[in-house]
Amino acid sequence: MTHRGRNARKWGAVIRASRILVPVNGNPTDDDAVALACEIGRRGKASVYAIYVIEVKRTLPLDVDLPPEAAKGDTVLARAERVGEEFGIDLETEILQARDVGTAIVDEALERDIDLIVMGIGYKRKFGEFDLGQTAPYVLKNAPCRVWVARAAPNVAGATPSAQTTSERAR
Repeated sequence: MTHRGRNARKWGAVIRASRILVPVNGNPTDDDAVALACEIGRRGKASVYAIYVIEVKRTLPLDVDLPPEAAKGDTVLARAERVGEEFGIDLETEILQARDVGTAIVDEALERDIDLIVMGIGYKRKFGEFDLGQTAPYVLKNAPCRVWVARAAPNVAGATPSAQTTSERAR
């Protein structure tokens, strides 16, 4: 076997996954993350799950009805489904309510026995420096599986603080 053949096999194992989780939140990077997950899923005949997490304030009960947030989640997940259809993937989607988005993503990965999490993150600056926010570092540190992060380029629309909502800046 050639050196090239061994490397191809090694990389084939790196991108193999049977269950892929894609957390989406309405950011411009969602489409890239979903497309990446679907391409990997299509190649390996994997199940691809997209989740939207509604972060519930601690002053409210966890099962509180939040129609505006649920409507946004439906819209974001419908867009993810359309991206999945382009790859011939039937995404399984779900809206979750949790106190913390990162914890919900990790818990979902554990519950579904996920092999790979693919997250899209915007290019955010805090005090002039690139900032990952709170969710991505938590998932990177605590996930029970591989985590791939698709970061937006610094000049992508929606990557500037003025284009982000308050809840997105908090992440």
